[in-house]
Amino acid sequence: MALFTGKGDDGSTKLFDSEPGKRASKASPIFECLGMLDELNTLVGWCKAECPDNLVTQEQKVKMLLHDVQNHLFTLQAEVAGAPKSIPLSSVEALGVLINRIEGEMPPIKTFLVPGGTELSSRLDIARAVARRAERRLVTLHESGEREVSASSRAYANRLSSLLYALTRLVNNRAGIVEDAPAYKDV
Repeated sequence: MALFTGKGDDGSTKLFDSEPGKRASKASPIFECLGMLDELNTLVGWCKAECPDNLVTQEQKVKMLLHDVQNHLFTLQAEVAGAPKSIPLSSVEALGVLINRIEGEMPPIKTFLVPGGTELSSRLDIARAVARRAERRLVTLHESGEREVSASSRAYANRLSSLLYALTRLVNNRAGIVEDAPAYKDV
């Protein structure tokens, strides 16, 4: 596969389900969504690269969990690009179980938390924020009728930001960082 062909220099490209000879504008909301998912996948990869091998939750290495998330994001990108793929409901359910397990390891929270703590938790917070933005793009794409996105894939996108938030808390907790609630006062 060549790194470039020059065919997209005019601002067009192809999707998985493009008709032969037809190209789509890169300004399409589909490509905005694909770009957002790509950005998220890259951020998750950055978190994975910085994740210590010994960071484990419920017998599962967080580094491997993040790798699984990346693979699911590729599936989601394929679906948005028009491939006959979607994230299975079992993956959505597994994320929910994992989030609940991580939450069970943490002290309960009653307020928003100020992002930060460790470098890894800060990166996970950035990934969480991008995951929420990607989810909004995905829902917009689906609701506009431009691309049907399966209910299970939309649910996975919704759960993913919760997982990244739970992992942020886990990383800070394991590092001994005390969580900080916003003061909500004039500074």
